[in-house]
Amino acid sequence: MYRSGAGMAWNVFRFCTALRGLGSIMILMVLGVAGVTYYAVVLTNFGPALFVGGLDTLISFVVLILFHCLLVMLLWCYFAVVFTDPGTVPPNWKPAVDEERGEVDPLNGVELSNLQSDTSNQRFRYCRKCSQPKPPRCHHCSVCGRCVLKMDHHCVWVVNCVGASNYKYFLLFLVLHSP
Repeated sequence: MYRSGAGMAWNVFRFCTALRGLGSIMILMVLGVAGVTYYAVVLTNFGPALFVGGLDTLISFVVLILFHCLLVMLLWCYFAVVFTDPGTVPPNWKPAVDEERGEVDPLNGVELSNLQSDTSNQRFRYCRKCSQPKPPRCHHCSVCGRCVLKMDHHCVWVVNCVGASNYKYFLLFLVLHSP
């Protein structure tokens, strides 16, 4: 066993690159689950009931319309999470200082040369991997290899980080997915 600081530590993040290859399998798995659900609901249960007649036809028709609407919304939200950029740090982003209050304003950019020399100011964070300043609630994703604004987590099911730009679609996907 190694003492802390002595010897080589085990790095769990070296397996993060393997998660990229797992991504297409996860997308196919989600589409497979949606396909099996479609087969079970439409083709075996409520589809044949449309031809029986009576009250079963009306109930089956309403269930099939509701099912198709929910399925379209579920797939729309899923692919919106997959293909929407989670939000990256703008190039040459620099924190601004509010001169009246002496606080940081993350929405405006000014020169950072005078702020870098002040080591006592702990409000400015830097990403060691990207070598650039990070806004508040910005984190570096080991799988994507970039800083993500308001990063929640890297989800292997959507093969993307859940961040500022696609968080809404992720929550909608979870709400539509839960029974």
